[in-house]
Amino acid sequence: MKFLPTSTRFLVAAASGTLLVASVSAQQIQINKDNRTIAITATDRASAMADTATVHVGFVAYAADAQAAYAAGSKTSNAIIDALTAKGVAKTDVQSESQSVAETQPYELEKLPPAEQAQRRFQVRQTWTVQTKAVEAAGVLNTAVNAGANQSGQIEWSVADEKALEAKAARNALARARAIASQMAQGLGIQLGNLIYASNQAPETPRLTMRMRGEGGVVGGILRNPATSSPLAIEPRKVKRSATVYAVFAIQ
Repeated sequence: MKFLPTSTRFLVAAASGTLLVASVSAQQIQINKDNRTIAITATDRASAMADTATVHVGFVAYAADAQAAYAAGSKTSNAIIDALTAKGVAKTDVQSESQSVAETQPYELEKLPPAEQAQRRFQVRQTWTVQTKAVEAAGVLNTAVNAGANQSGQIEWSVADEKALEAKAARNALARARAIASQMAQGLGIQLGNLIYASNQAPETPRLTMRMRGEGGVVGGILRNPATSSPLAIEPRKVKRSATVYAVFAIQ
């Protein structure tokens, strides 16, 4: 009895009049007179338009002392939540990420005039994530920004049924494996039989994100114009998932 090395990609071996074709990445196939198979490892993907969004919103407020900064932060914090609630966002869809009251770092003040430095000695920062429908992401962001969320903009796009998208990717990968096996069998002058074994591993795929950047705009600075504005033109993106299958087919 012999074993097929794990580093071998395609091998044709004759043993007592039998045939074995293998494409193996992570396991060994026994070669003997009873093993008539083609083994394939294939990867494919599936995509769908995002129907769910996670919007990151937050703010920074400054003051000359910690107590004044906290008071300003509390006012802004409650204004943002009240605005989101009034828009129809459920409280259970808003989750706190971080909050802090701290003295402002010297590097943040060094380029400011002395008077402004004195007014920014302390700061309050707070961030949340807001779960919403993809088509409503722009409106949620706009509502938060108009309420004082001057450190906002990152959006993560996803689909509500992640398992269905991963399953579709696995089906596509299995179909690809069968197509490769069929081509190999045809080239060898043999007939491909039924699928006798398959395993699937869906690799983790980072969620697609969108960030807003810009000095003095929404992310990375204080909102210069607090007047109410219209939503940005934000469109959902496609979400992609990939899957790798190891499939073993009988040959006739």
